[in-house]
Amino acid sequence: MFPFVFVIVLGLCSCSQENSQSVLGRPQLFGPSEALLETVVNLNCKLLTYPKNESILLQLFKEGDRKRVLAEYTSMAGQIATFPLYIRPRHDGNLECVARAQNNSKIEPTVSITHYLKVIVPVQGAKVVVRSGQQEMFEGRELDLRCDVTTGSYVSYTWFLNNQRVSLSPHHRAADDQLLIPSVTSKDSGFYMCVASNTFNHTESFHSNSSEVLITVKDLVSKPDISFSVLKDDSLYFAVVTCQSTKGHPPVIFKLFNGTAQIHNMTSNETKATFKVPLVLGQHSGWFQCQARQGERTVYSEWIPLEVEPVGGPVKIHYESDVGEDFAVVGLRLYCKAAKGTHLQYQWFLNKTLLSGRGSFYHVVHQPPEQSILLMSVGRSSAGTYHCEVSDSFDNSTAVRSRRHYLDREVVNSLPLLVVVVVFGCFTFLILLVCVCCWIGVLFRRREFGEKSLWILEMNRTNAAFEGDLDVTEYDEDVDLARAAEGGEFDQTSEASVDEWPQIVKRGKTIEDEAFEDSQRV
Repeated sequence: MFPFVFVIVLGLCSCSQENSQSVLGRPQLFGPSEALLETVVNLNCKLLTYPKNESILLQLFKEGDRKRVLAEYTSMAGQIATFPLYIRPRHDGNLECVARAQNNSKIEPTVSITHYLKVIVPVQGAKVVVRSGQQEMFEGRELDLRCDVTTGSYVSYTWFLNNQRVSLSPHHRAADDQLLIPSVTSKDSGFYMCVASNTFNHTESFHSNSSEVLITVKDLVSKPDISFSVLKDDSLYFAVVTCQSTKGHPPVIFKLFNGTAQIHNMTSNETKATFKVPLVLGQHSGWFQCQARQGERTVYSEWIPLEVEPVGGPVKIHYESDVGEDFAVVGLRLYCKAAKGTHLQYQWFLNKTLLSGRGSFYHVVHQPPEQSILLMSVGRSSAGTYHCEVSDSFDNSTAVRSRRHYLDREVVNSLPLLVVVVVFGCFTFLILLVCVCCWIGVLFRRREFGEKSLWILEMNRTNAAFEGDLDVTEYDEDVDLARAAEGGEFDQTSEASVDEWPQIVKRGKTIEDEAFEDSQRV
């Protein structure tokens, strides 16, 4: 039994030794990870496990392409294969080393782990290409630029506008060789240039600058504003209507409408146009509107009435004061305003001398046609007589003058006459009101007391007549005394006038005497 087992174990050992000698190990491919174009680099392939007495063929391939051998090497046990490569663009990518036995087809070939080789092609021939079309465009359009290079690999791109680097943002998007601006504005106009660059081994750099490309972004014409001034030509009057847009790339076509009728049309190399329209003062000439057209874009102004009212009086001046820390007036704001007029101009005078726009103690603020304001400090130099004149801006012969007002420190710091009259008037009114209330109260009290006294007298007379008709003997003494007491108390608490008091006293004595006589009889 034991010899049989020994034979089996020996046979298995010999079989495993034969199998181990017929298996290829997995090769290892190593070498530089970057290579410069048209240079020679060495890649190495090493096989750790070899079959006995077998010649091994090591081959270099591009991953996925076994039909094209890049390099090969025949190796015996323990030798490292070296593949010298003259670098071409096709060598860029994943490379692999394949090991196989040359004379034994029963041995399966093995493949190494891939090795990535980056082939650096120096960049050359950078050029900006406008992919979105024309180099001139209106704002709001898309601008798509691409930086093309003649040669180059692993290239990075930098964009410049007017020699300033373009900062990336949602408005400026860059990806690979592309610069995209979804909606351009006039700020995007200028000269664009791209710089393409790449590096080898972080030590050697290559750059290519493109030529500049001019991109012009035209502003779209904005909604025009409409206004008019008045012009006097001899005895005729005209409205000079101005249509003006804040932005827009010329030429711009402007049209003027009166209602639905077009009355003027002109092409302007600016963003403004003026039209002359006959005018009658004080008469409504219609509603006017401007139209501005630029290519396919058309915008309209607001409607305005064309009516000019000449200056008319009266012209009034009022003022407001500024008070200092000691409650003294230190400054004044004089307002000049005419009763009517649409195109007015104002002039201020001190002691009949015309004041200019600004002086040592005053400043004229014009706010036509509503009013004009004269700002002044109160002092010795500002004392004097002030007035203003208002005239039509198109006709100086129509001036209307305000009343003259004398102003100095004492005048502006004194109480106004109207305030004094109002205060004393209110005080007098309150005194009179109190007096009237008191007088009415006295009359009402006397009348109330008088009516009450007459009522008490009438009651006493009724009681006396009633007691005279009754037989007092039917009542006991207590009842009669109670009546006498009640009558006396009633008379004592009653109130009467001075004229009636003697009669009341006399009547009271008569009642008391009668009560006494009745008691004596009993």
